[in-house]
Amino acid sequence: MRSRHRWLRFPIAGLQRPGRVRSSEPGSGRARPGASPAGEPRWLVPFVLACLFFLCALPLISLAKAGFAGVINGNSIAVLTEPATYAAIRNTLVTATGGMLISLVIGALFAFAVALTDVRGKLFLSFAFMLPMMIPPQVTALAWVEMTGPASPLLKTLGIAPPLGSPQPLYSLFGISLLLGVQHAPLVFLALKAGLAASPRDGVEAARLSGASPFRVFLDIVAPLAAPGLIAGAAIAFVSGVGNFGIPAILGIPAGISVLPTLIYTRLASFGTGTFGEIALLSSLIAVIAAAGLILQQRALAGRDYRIIGLSGASAAFSLGRFRVAVELALSAILFLVLVAPLAALIASSLVPAYGVPLNLQTVSLRAYEEILFRQTMTLSAFGNSLFLASTAALGLLVVAVPAAYLMNRRKGALSSTIGILIEIPYALPGIVLAVAFILTFAAPLPILKVSLYGTIWIILIAYFSSFLAVSLKPVMSAFLQMDPSLEEAARLSGAGFFRRMRDVILPLVAPAAGASIILVFLIAANELTVSALLWSAGTQTLGVAIFNLDDSGSSDLASALSVLVVIMVMVLMAALEALANYLPEGVLPWHDVSAKLGR
Repeated sequence: MRSRHRWLRFPIAGLQRPGRVRSSEPGSGRARPGASPAGEPRWLVPFVLACLFFLCALPLISLAKAGFAGVINGNSIAVLTEPATYAAIRNTLVTATGGMLISLVIGALFAFAVALTDVRGKLFLSFAFMLPMMIPPQVTALAWVEMTGPASPLLKTLGIAPPLGSPQPLYSLFGISLLLGVQHAPLVFLALKAGLAASPRDGVEAARLSGASPFRVFLDIVAPLAAPGLIAGAAIAFVSGVGNFGIPAILGIPAGISVLPTLIYTRLASFGTGTFGEIALLSSLIAVIAAAGLILQQRALAGRDYRIIGLSGASAAFSLGRFRVAVELALSAILFLVLVAPLAALIASSLVPAYGVPLNLQTVSLRAYEEILFRQTMTLSAFGNSLFLASTAALGLLVVAVPAAYLMNRRKGALSSTIGILIEIPYALPGIVLAVAFILTFAAPLPILKVSLYGTIWIILIAYFSSFLAVSLKPVMSAFLQMDPSLEEAARLSGAGFFRRMRDVILPLVAPAAGASIILVFLIAANELTVSALLWSAGTQTLGVAIFNLDDSGSSDLASALSVLVVIMVMVLMAALEALANYLPEGVLPWHDVSAKLGR
C-alpha cells in the first residue's frame, strides 16, 4: 500500500535497527552540536525571544520611559489638565460605551439566531455579518456619510433626501457611537457564538420534557452559559472603540469632536516642544482606559464557572416554526441597513461627478475610477505602498510565527506563556498607542548605523510586524496543535536535522494554515489606518491614509471610488479564504466555523 505521506523523504532505516541509534537520539550519550537533547537547535529560543523583544517589548519600554520622563520633568504634565484633554476623555468614554452597547445588541442578536435557531443560510449570514469588521473603519464611516444627510447621492436619486441645509446626523457623538457599534458587532458575535454552539443538548431536552417553555429554557440554561461570552464581547468592543481612529476622524473632526486618538493625531501634526512627552502621556491614558475595561471584564467573570457535562451542539437549536421567515427577514433587514445600503451609497457617490449630485443616466461617470487608477500619483503610490507593506508583512511574519508556534507547542510552561504574552500585548493595545511607541523608539537615529527609520516606509513595516504577529500566529498555532508529534519524532530518530524536519515534515502539514495566515494578515494590513496615520510621511501614505486625506480635502468622489476598490479587494480575499476552508484547521475562519458546526 502506497504511503500517503510521500513528502517524508528522509531514510527510515534507522528505525529498523534499534542497535544503531543516531547520535542525536536522547540517551545516546552525546547530542548533535548546536542542538538540544530534544533535537531543538540552540539558536531557536534566542532567535524567537530577540525578535519578540525588538518587535513587542522595546517599543512599549520606550513609551513608558517617555511618559515617565514627561511626568518627572514636568514639561508635558500640563497636557493632562487642559480642557481639550478632559473633553477628549469624556468623548472617548461616551462613544466607546455607546458603541459597546450597540455592538452587544446587534452581535448578540445574530449570535443567538445563528447558533441556537434553525434559520437558513447560516454560512451566508455569518459571512456577510463579518464583512463590516473586515472593511476599514474609515470606509465604513465614509459609506454611512454618503448614505445619510441632505447631499447623499443615493437619497437624492431615490427622492428622499432631507432638505438642503439640514445637518449631517452622523457628525455627532451618537453618530460615532452608532458606527463603532456596527464596526465592532462582529467581535461580540465571535465571542458569543462559540459558547452558544456548545449549549448542552441534554439539559435543553430535559427542560423541555419537564414542560419548560422555550423562553424558560433560554432564561435558565442558555443565558447563564452565554454570560461569559457576552461579557468578553462587551470588553473587546469597548477596548476597540477606545482605540478606533478612522470613525472618529471622519465623523468627529468636521464637527469639532475630539477623542483621545484624534487628539494625539492633531498634537503630532502641530509638532512642537514637548510633543513626544505629551503624546506619550495621552497614549498612556488610552492604555489605562483600555486596561480598565479588561479589568472590569475579569471582575465580572470572576466566580463564573459553567462546565458542560454531556452532549452539546447543533441539536440544542430552537425551532422557530412559523416565526422562522420573520426572523430571517429581520436578520436580512439588519444586514441591508448596516452593509448593503452604505455600500450602495458609496458606489453611487463614486459614480457622480460631485458630492450631492443625484445618480442618473445623465450624471453617471467612471471619471473617479480613471482618476484613482491612472492619474492620481498619490493613490497610485498608496496602492503600491499598501501592497508592498501588506505582502511583506504577511510573508515575513511567518519567519517569526512558525518558530514561535513550534516552541509554544513543544515547550509548555513559562517559556510558552512568555512568548504568548509578548505576542498578544501589541495586538491588544490600541493601534494609536502602538504607533506612538514606535515613533518614540525610532525617532532618533539607530545606534551604530546612524540611520533614522522615522519618516520612512520601514517604520510602518516594523509596526505592522508588531501589530499583526498575533494574527499570523493563530492559524499556524492551530495547525501545530492538531499535528501528530510522532511524525517529527520519527524523522528526528532517523537522523533528520531541524531544517530537514521543518522542510519535509512540518511545513507541508502547516502549509494550508500558513496560507490562511498570509491572506488574513494581507487583508488586515492592506486596509490599516490607525497605525499608519501617525507614521506616514510624503511618499509613504497607505490606502487607509489616502482615503482619509481625500475625504478631508473634499474629494468625496475620489475617496468613494478608492473605498469601493478596497471593499472589492476585501471581499475577494475573504472569498479566497472561504475556498481554502476545507484545508484549514478548525477555528481559523470564524464564519465558516459557525456554518460547519450548525449546518449551512
